[in-house]
Amino acid sequence: MRQTILAAAVLAAGLSTAPAAFAGKDLDAIKARGTLVCGVNTGLAGFSAADSQGKWSGLDVDYCRALAAAILGDGNKVRYSPLTAQQRFTALQSGEVDVLSRNTTWTLTRDASLGMHFVGITFYDGQGFMVPKSLNVKSAKALKGATVCVQSGTTTELNLTDYSRANNLQFKPVVFEKQEASTAAYFSGRCQVFTTDASGLASIRSKEAQKPEDHVILPELISKEPLGPSIRRGDDDFFAISKWVLNVMLEAEEYGITQANVDQMKKDSKNPGVMRLLGSGTEDTGKLLGLDKDWGYRIIKTTGNYGEVFERHVGEKTPIGLPRGSNNLWTKDGLMYAPPVR
Repeated sequence: MRQTILAAAVLAAGLSTAPAAFAGKDLDAIKARGTLVCGVNTGLAGFSAADSQGKWSGLDVDYCRALAAAILGDGNKVRYSPLTAQQRFTALQSGEVDVLSRNTTWTLTRDASLGMHFVGITFYDGQGFMVPKSLNVKSAKALKGATVCVQSGTTTELNLTDYSRANNLQFKPVVFEKQEASTAAYFSGRCQVFTTDASGLASIRSKEAQKPEDHVILPELISKEPLGPSIRRGDDDFFAISKWVLNVMLEAEEYGITQANVDQMKKDSKNPGVMRLLGSGTEDTGKLLGLDKDWGYRIIKTTGNYGEVFERHVGEKTPIGLPRGSNNLWTKDGLMYAPPVR
């Protein structure tokens, strides 16, 4: 009995003093390299696109910058690898990229069979249809027999087939491997309809159409498309950090912490939640993840909170012009909800 009690006490003592996190193989590789390799779209305005100087920007890009800021201390320590829909999963599986942040839908098949973990949802979306205004069509169900441009290797292609069969629409898919080829075919008149996520339709219309007002996005959303970043399985510590980077961006918006006021909030706020988030109190959440105490502060200093990222890249004041909708905080009737950073 005495031996059992002693063993239990030793075990309890070990658990109370052991560090909460150790660097895994992928996390070690990122730190040794000094750069995070981020797989992104080849070019989708508002999510990931490079300008004429090769500088990348977008909602998906900012997630990678936030992740690099947390791990490496600098949001600029990211190398972007543009990937097509066909390339993206192989690139992640092979180790070509550390994280895939490329408007990718979280599904059971992908989660369970591709050796990857989705770290969260950065954008709630749904698949829609865009048509020339001249067709005078008000509903996708009036498009029976239409030719539809669609990208291969995507949930979009599968959803199109399901929707066509369920509603006896007899769509004629015109399939392309690359998004650029698909959009070019639609705008050249080869297809009557273009389909992808509704956010993608808005992005492509604003960037690619000669006259955006000549194209209409129909009201139907035919699927659920929760988009988010993913990493390879096998490194639980990198997985934990990747999840909590997104949660910090969401919780910062709840607390009203912005890129502009984060220094002042770190200095003056006595709110325990803010102090935990920014590392200004006695609690050290970074230690639990194998990071330093300022990891959350650096994320917000680098990108701002989630709402700032959304409005900067795809919000109503941008050419894309998307309302927050489902992507608003849960406190504002949206779906964005972060577990407490504590």
